[in-house]
Amino acid sequence: MINTLAERIRGLASLFWREVAKFGAVGGVAFVIDNGLTYYLMHGPMTDSEAKARFVGATVATVFSWIANRLWTFRHRRQANVVREFLMFILINGIGIGISTGFTALAKYSLGVTDKNMLFAAGVVGILVATVVRFFAYRFLVFNQELDQEPEFSHDHEIIEVRHHSAQPAERVLEPDVDEPERPVRPS
Repeated sequence: MINTLAERIRGLASLFWREVAKFGAVGGVAFVIDNGLTYYLMHGPMTDSEAKARFVGATVATVFSWIANRLWTFRHRRQANVVREFLMFILINGIGIGISTGFTALAKYSLGVTDKNMLFAAGVVGILVATVVRFFAYRFLVFNQELDQEPEFSHDHEIIEVRHHSAQPAERVLEPDVDEPERPVRPS
């Protein structure tokens, strides 16, 4: 039983790291989309609106990210209700966009940074912070279908419950057997 539990834990850890790798690949492409578009807009059509340029770049990258994460990274965790999933994804990404845009706005308006490259860098730092928030939010709030749907992990709850139930006999209070007479207590 301990070997089976250890195998399941290794399997879950392996799945987690595969998800992290896929999330990283999708995030890498979204990062290029976000920053490429933002850089273009900051140095072109939105030259005086750096925070707005960051917002547009992040929004386009978000749409790409939802499609890629839904169809690839978390495909085994997709919710049956696509609209709810998409709305949760948009909410989480709205928070992420707020973080990355907020770093740019904070640098420009609170710290008085005017150099476009420094403002761009502030947005990149914001993206890194938002990425950590997004991964855990996607995994546990957006793409949160139970792993019991996966054949490899369909018995995880049973293994944990068996382990839990096997520990209970030591904890429970035994009642005296009706067939055995009570033994007299000797005074000390």
